[in-house]
Amino acid sequence: MFDFKYFTPTKVIFGKNTESRVADLIKEFGGTKILIHYGGGSVVRSGLLKRVTDTLDAANINYVTLGGAVPNPHLGLVYEGIELCKKENVDFLLAIGGGSAIDSAKAIGYGLANEGDVWDFYDYKRKAEGSIPLGVILTIAATGSEMSDSSVITKEEGLVKRGYSSDYGRPAFAILNPELTMTLPDYQTACGCTDIMMHTMERYFTQGGNMEITDALAEGLLRTVKKNAVILRDDPQNYDARAEVMWAGSLSHNGLTGCGNDGGDWMTHKLEHELGGLYDVAHGAGLAAIWGTWARYVYKNCLPRFKKFALNVMEVENTGSDEEIALRGIEAMEDFYRSINMPTNLRELGVNPTEEEFALMAEKCAIGVGGAKGSAKVLNEADMLAIYKASL
Repeated sequence: MFDFKYFTPTKVIFGKNTESRVADLIKEFGGTKILIHYGGGSVVRSGLLKRVTDTLDAANINYVTLGGAVPNPHLGLVYEGIELCKKENVDFLLAIGGGSAIDSAKAIGYGLANEGDVWDFYDYKRKAEGSIPLGVILTIAATGSEMSDSSVITKEEGLVKRGYSSDYGRPAFAILNPELTMTLPDYQTACGCTDIMMHTMERYFTQGGNMEITDALAEGLLRTVKKNAVILRDDPQNYDARAEVMWAGSLSHNGLTGCGNDGGDWMTHKLEHELGGLYDVAHGAGLAAIWGTWARYVYKNCLPRFKKFALNVMEVENTGSDEEIALRGIEAMEDFYRSINMPTNLRELGVNPTEEEFALMAEKCAIGVGGAKGSAKVLNEADMLAIYKASL
């Protein structure tokens, strides 16, 4: 095992009707003028936004609102939020929604607390030296951004999608009410389950430092999400399944499932970022579409981990060679994706890149990772191009 730091300062309030406690939590963390940041109309149509603003009104907490966060959240809206917060003297951010609203709010927080262009952080030119506090009311179990140090923003100019991680971005509190996820379309629920699993799988396929206890936590989380994703496919109103998936999403990306290893692989995410930036596809679906091709490209270099995944997560038969077991595990994962109506290649995702677009994605991906990246297998631009092409 490797040495590690585990830091999870987010206060989690989990369960039914927990959004009613938002005013007390904001006061606990010193908020006096709030920006409520959210996405599209679902937060309004469901009545959640009004319930929150009524709660803040009753507590005499002042606020302004900014909607419009979209999947693959845009830098332009981040700039708009920064200017609005400066004008209104906002000292606390409240994100209502999923990863898009949370990630956008994190970027706004960086922009308020640091001089210069906030994109510098996502372009790896500078590191943030602070942020203003952020609270979350989660409505989509997927990204884990409610407890993580990470956010991903898309710069419209050039369609560049980049992630930035800093402990300053970790939310002060997260309100997790599984009931708030029950109105999600089935496709979004499945995308969320895929993203949750991938956050742990990225940390699982490594070349060193793995701990038995971390592996057990990771494998248990993956089995739990796999089981409950199928339950939610057939019974979207199942509260217990919603709760299992929601809590797994938070634990999958707060660092827990990576303790003691080398930090993880992350190339499936990096490859998908270019798909999301160029084609604006749903993140979870993009991950599912690229993972099997990535896995077949790298598994021989990380065979013990792929065998362990096949046996302990996908529960395939322990017969044949290690390579045969590993390949059956990859096939079983793709079968699972199909069972919840996720794509397993780019054509099923609805994307058919040209040769020029393949090359552009590979070039941008290589730039985004600083030339080469990976733990299961270090990939360079030529490898990235080969994976993109094979995933079609």
